[in-house]
Amino acid sequence: MDVGSVDCVSLPDAAAPAAVDDAGRGLGTLLAAARAYPKGASAGGVHELLECPVCTNSMFPPIHQCQNGHTLCSTCKARVHNRCPTCRQELGDIRCLALEKVAESLELPCKYYTLGCQEIFPYYSKIKHEAQFNFRPYNCPYAGSECAAAGDIPYLVSHLRDDHKVDMHSGCTFNHRYVKSNPRKVENATWMLTVFHCFGQYFCLHFEAFQLGMTPVYMAFLRFMGDENEAKNYSYSLEVGANGRKMIWEGTSRSVRDSHRKVRDSHDGLIIQRNMALFFSGGDRKELKLRITGRIWKEQQTPDGACIPNLCSLAMQIEKRCC
Repeated sequence: MDVGSVDCVSLPDAAAPAAVDDAGRGLGTLLAAARAYPKGASAGGVHELLECPVCTNSMFPPIHQCQNGHTLCSTCKARVHNRCPTCRQELGDIRCLALEKVAESLELPCKYYTLGCQEIFPYYSKIKHEAQFNFRPYNCPYAGSECAAAGDIPYLVSHLRDDHKVDMHSGCTFNHRYVKSNPRKVENATWMLTVFHCFGQYFCLHFEAFQLGMTPVYMAFLRFMGDENEAKNYSYSLEVGANGRKMIWEGTSRSVRDSHRKVRDSHDGLIIQRNMALFFSGGDRKELKLRITGRIWKEQQTPDGACIPNLCSLAMQIEKRCC
């Protein structure tokens, strides 16, 4: 049986009766092929037909095809300037209704089944589930490089330590001293990352310099290595000061599901303008010597519903020399 020989209907133009009959026969062939597979199986060649040849993602309506029967998804149709990437023929407005109908009959396993998800979903519900699946891989949280690594939290912790040489520390309080020899140059962002382990969880403390509009600033913020619903259980504070002045930031940790850029651009952290940072550094203001202290705590509820902080007692002092 050749499931690749399906004919599809051209829209929005009215189709001739013969074309409709051909499409009906093609639909019947594909439906028969789909039913031949056990319920919940990957549907073999039928599933492969639903893979866009350009982006390799699963296709969802509208599924487009050229006059020679080559299909692709609607997102890629806009990218190929209305030319079939396979035969270079003009695409027009032909939709593969038979293939769209076949998709409705399929039930497929979650693509994260190797990570523990045993659920089976109708084809059109699968992608929504996968986008929200709690155990889907996390992207590498290291900023300053286009790192493509992804995996679970234990893997990423090892990856950060071994591949990015990130400092690892245990404890929920910290005392960092950031040193930069030429603080006047912040055009090229400086990224610093430290990973903390406390409450049985891992946290990423980011510190960087960048331009906020026309103003050079330094920013520090915390990300939780886990999902957003867990990140909300952990709060943190950051404090910087000298010469009888200080700035304090308190907030809730953000999940590493939120990209580093998203957190930074939302200004969700301690932001220090360069002039203030140099004031805190003291001396002749030609070298940045910024001391940031902080703590992480877990919000716990009392029987009456009030929240109380649960703090770790292990403190540390770390000096970071910025590039």
